[in-house]
Amino acid sequence: MRVLFLSGWFPYPPDNGSKIRVFNLIKQLSRKHEVTLLTFAQGSVSKDRLTEMEFYCQSVHVVPYVEFEPKRLRAILGFFSPRPRSVVDIYSPEMHAMVREVDKGNSFDIVIASQLRSAPYALLLKRPRIFEEVELTVIREQFTRQRDFIRKVRYGLTWHKLSHFMAKLLYKFDGCTVVSEREWDNVLKIAPTYCSVAVVPNGVDLDFYTGDFGAPEPNTLIHTGVLTYDANFDAVDFFLSDIFPLLEARQAGVTLRITGKTNGVAVGRLPQCEGVIFTGYLDDIRSAVAQSWACVVPLQVGGGTRLKILEAMALGTPVVSTSKGAEGLEVTHEENILIADAPADFAQAVIHLLGDENLRAKLSANGRRLVEERYSWEMCARPLEQLLYQVMEQ
Repeated sequence: MRVLFLSGWFPYPPDNGSKIRVFNLIKQLSRKHEVTLLTFAQGSVSKDRLTEMEFYCQSVHVVPYVEFEPKRLRAILGFFSPRPRSVVDIYSPEMHAMVREVDKGNSFDIVIASQLRSAPYALLLKRPRIFEEVELTVIREQFTRQRDFIRKVRYGLTWHKLSHFMAKLLYKFDGCTVVSEREWDNVLKIAPTYCSVAVVPNGVDLDFYTGDFGAPEPNTLIHTGVLTYDANFDAVDFFLSDIFPLLEARQAGVTLRITGKTNGVAVGRLPQCEGVIFTGYLDDIRSAVAQSWACVVPLQVGGGTRLKILEAMALGTPVVSTSKGAEGLEVTHEENILIADAPADFAQAVIHLLGDENLRAKLSANGRRLVEERYSWEMCARPLEQLLYQVMEQ
């Protein structure tokens, strides 16, 4: 097929969850199909980055991405729109024009729009359409879990606008994908009669995570993921406030490395603890993860599935996670992961792991085996390709 792939992120380098997913899905699709990429990009795109994507794509077209700015006039006017404010504010005339231009003279068989950033532009084309990675859980949970009345009303309005907008948008697409059964349930809540849904889980590039990246360092923990993402910031805050002090009291010399960009992040709002190192952005996190005795995933909110867990498992690094962090993954407590939610239980799970060499070896081996059997990108991309054929047949 000739596929037009619309992306809200320039996929290379694949250094966050969204980019990793887009990059690997394009890589897999390009094995059998002709892919044209039309993508937003934050900042300039170097020739090397462009060349990397052109290896997998017939052509690559880039449009600058404008961040949501709540105080901008368009965003303020968005209060009075039935569409979410962010959708109103960031709509790009440049992308609109580029979609029209790229479509001229091209007989695309199907359009894939990745995430909400790019979905509205797919409607410009009279082609079969797939909405790739519908995400609803984060906003829904911000509303349902809120206890403060004012914030409850605020998030309730956001959820109301988003859910109604997404329901109408979904029915303009011939199919959609989600990363987990949980997200599928949320799709059915807002669009009960929508049936063309495929679960396309996140995966890992097994070859990329195979090799010698250094020996694990005793009593070393790691948390991966950018703190500019609210769910990650909340997780680190929870860990440093409620869990890390319990570890320090019972495990001498334990250290925690927190990776990811902190630009614009109020790191000073986080508890200040000895033994905690903010590494900043790492071009390659494989060594940092492989050299840790455990990867901690103390998430309290969020949707989808955690690439950070799959990456750690692929590198043979044991994982300790909350139930929310492990949500959507086919993992088993004490077989290939440790799961704990209360601060004391989470701290105890980490201490148990650090003190038990056999347990670390067991989780390491079983975690790697799990991703090999179920979470290679080759396997994860199959439902998307099947959905392409299903939509075309219909």
